[in-house]
Amino acid sequence: MNIQENIALAPLTTFQVGGPARYFIAARTETEAKDALGFAAEKRLPLFVLGGGSNVLVSDAGWPGLVLKMDLAGVTFESDGKNTGFYAAAGEDWDQFVAFTVARNCAGLECLSGIPGTVGGTPVQNVGAYGQEVSQTITRVRVLEIATGETLELDNAACKFSYRASIFNTIERERYVVLETAYRLKHAGQPTIEYSDLKKFFSAAGGGPPTLQQVRDAVRSIRQSKAMLLVSGDEDCRSAGSFFKNPLVSQAEADRVQAAAQKRARGKILPCYPAQDGRVKLAAAWLVEQAGFKKGYSRGPVGISRKHALAIVNRGGATAQDIIALKDEVQKKVLDVWGVQLQPEPVFVGFENR
Repeated sequence: MNIQENIALAPLTTFQVGGPARYFIAARTETEAKDALGFAAEKRLPLFVLGGGSNVLVSDAGWPGLVLKMDLAGVTFESDGKNTGFYAAAGEDWDQFVAFTVARNCAGLECLSGIPGTVGGTPVQNVGAYGQEVSQTITRVRVLEIATGETLELDNAACKFSYRASIFNTIERERYVVLETAYRLKHAGQPTIEYSDLKKFFSAAGGGPPTLQQVRDAVRSIRQSKAMLLVSGDEDCRSAGSFFKNPLVSQAEADRVQAAAQKRARGKILPCYPAQDGRVKLAAAWLVEQAGFKKGYSRGPVGISRKHALAIVNRGGATAQDIIALKDEVQKKVLDVWGVQLQPEPVFVGFENR
């Protein structure tokens, strides 16, 4: 186990901001991960587990304890002819893993192509996009319990998945470290084409029903058009992707906001989608734009992506505090205009009361 000190965290995140970690360990095996937990316990260090760094904002002061980077690798699979079980280690690159499943003609993750990060982060946030969520295919998650160092297996129900949430980032936050995730995918299944962006893409393309690979390629193309695909040299990619979650509200609340939208936005219709438990999902990007934050908005070294209204970007030389200031400005204006409180998606590392 290689224990490093005062390691810069900014280069390990897509935001490219933030201070150093007092201690840093990159675990490549489950034994190293367990030993790292022991080191943190012995030194009484606060622990932060880092994956691909695509959904975090590190404070300018950095992290005063141990940052454990999960670099565990390996993918195995088995099939019964109808379904294929995939078992992916926490440190595997997510998009490469999705490509692996699509290449084996297995449906269930194709719409999650192009999302940056690692496999270990997907059950934590119940990662989803374009009509799919990982909770639809995860069968179990193997974890280390931080307090005991014991290895446990949690089935899908035990993870209590909901929109962008699980026990790992809510009621059991900081209790577990993800080691491996298992997915059950349908062999030779049909791709999911539910979201309007995909429907428009294939309507324009014409031809017969798309293959899994064609859907994967389309998703990556759409994501790139919105700067949601990491491309070297594109400053609009220097972000954490969508910074705010789409609000989930009651039907009555959705009707209130929709009425306000038609009045204030000159008849423009607020995009809404049905969600679980009779709730309605509001389009956060629309709320942000119609509150005055157009694509390309700038506030010194930070701004809104030129391609996607939900992405706060580091235009160069930004600090974490610059990003927080813009976040606060957007949240306040959306609340003032629409009466809707936006919730951030990224994990805040090294901040107090965030």
